[in-house]
Amino acid sequence: MINGEAMNENEIRKIVERVLSDYTGSSTPIPIESSARHVHLTTQAVEQLFGKGARLTKKRDLSQPGEFLSEQRLKLVTAKGEIANVAVLGPERKAVQVELSMTDCRALGIKAPVNLSGDLTGAGSVYLVSENAVYDAVNSVIVAQNHIHMTPSDAEKYGVKDAQSVRVAVNTKRPLTFDNVIIRVSEKFALAMHIDFDEANACCLEKDSTGTIIP
Repeated sequence: MINGEAMNENEIRKIVERVLSDYTGSSTPIPIESSARHVHLTTQAVEQLFGKGARLTKKRDLSQPGEFLSEQRLKLVTAKGEIANVAVLGPERKAVQVELSMTDCRALGIKAPVNLSGDLTGAGSVYLVSENAVYDAVNSVIVAQNHIHMTPSDAEKYGVKDAQSVRVAVNTKRPLTFDNVIIRVSEKFALAMHIDFDEANACCLEKDSTGTIIP
């Protein structure tokens, strides 16, 4: 109670952020985005699935510069089950990578590691199915490690460095703290923390939700 009145949600968030600012290099909250299941393809995989000479067709830009949601969609298939209408992100990459939540992996019977994007060590396997073809995506499935994209100037502002592990307090209706969140620094990035749908549901993530780096 403050002055005999109950605090509203905005007042509580402001108090939390003010307290956390005493322990961090910056009190500025970091935007948090949830990442749905999706697939990254090589040029060769695009052609095998969608036809010779085919390229990914941009539907809309994503928050990270140069990244986009394509018009193409795929079905994921294993001996245990399938998931249809899975997004394909562009541009094409050097390796096929399928990013799923742990819930997705269990539904499909896939044993996948929690890795940073780009690290396919121990990755699981799945069949990618288009209308006309099947691609055997061996050692491609991971559960993406939560992480924060930022520029070098952002890193200086927050007092962190590339590949550093930090803790992040999430400012939501169900506040929680994520441990071992990895900082990723590049001039090509835009400031944002990425978590998957399992993590987003756990903390009741909403549009414009933010987090604060803590010791």
